[in-house]
Amino acid sequence: MYRSIVLYNYFIYYHVVLQKKLKYKYKLYCHIFKAICNRNFMSSKVQYINTIGDVEFVKSSRSRSVRITVKPNEGVKVTMPTYVLYSNAFRFVEEKKDWIRSSLEKMKALEQTTTVFKPETNFATRFHKLEFIHKPEQKLSAKVGKGFIQISFPTEDILLSVEGQDIIKKAIEFALRKEAKEFLPPRVNELATKFNLTYSQLFLKNLKSRWGSCSHVDNINLNIHLMRLPNHLIDYVILHELTHIVHKNHGPKFWQTLENLSGNARLFAKEMKMYRTRVY
Repeated sequence: MYRSIVLYNYFIYYHVVLQKKLKYKYKLYCHIFKAICNRNFMSSKVQYINTIGDVEFVKSSRSRSVRITVKPNEGVKVTMPTYVLYSNAFRFVEEKKDWIRSSLEKMKALEQTTTVFKPETNFATRFHKLEFIHKPEQKLSAKVGKGFIQISFPTEDILLSVEGQDIIKKAIEFALRKEAKEFLPPRVNELATKFNLTYSQLFLKNLKSRWGSCSHVDNINLNIHLMRLPNHLIDYVILHELTHIVHKNHGPKFWQTLENLSGNARLFAKEMKMYRTRVY
């Protein structure tokens, strides 16, 4: 009888406790295996290609095909799966030389309109001023607060590098998003209430080409770069999108309604052309 009880208890222990342990280990191993699979293994090399210049070739475990990208201030980059031979990627670039050269010309023209942030650059958002501090003993860093976008840099070469400019741009975007969260939602609510217009949700985004938009379900999207505009133009953009709740197109009725709400819609629309959605 006693032996039967012991065997029964062991049976319960095996099926309850051990199975829980095995299940936990199984989940743990699956998690580890998934992490290994999702890890991005990369290697790269730079190769000079005649009539193009230096091209960066990057092997990535996440890549599924050979892809060429050309970006302002970054040049030509080729990403490819780890199993693709560099020699095959070189041949692929040779085949695409005409397209690459054409793209490089376009990027050069774009670079002429791109803002390069230097110590003497005078730039400010609505509530923050860009400030450069030379600190030879420190790494390049950015800090946003107390009315400043503070950039500390060791040398001007590092500041003007692609990585340096990216850090500055990210700091500016952080400041713009912070300001937009504080300023835009209450202003949208105020104008919507004033003119008896009801929207669904408000989203603040770093849009590339639009100041704002209104979806078919009346969600309002506003660009955080509105924080660089004067008050009357911010109100104009907000009212423009709120008007789309009533009129989903830009027909005569839309403009007449917007004129009634804003006071001088056509003049404001013309003034908006003086500003770009991207400062860089």
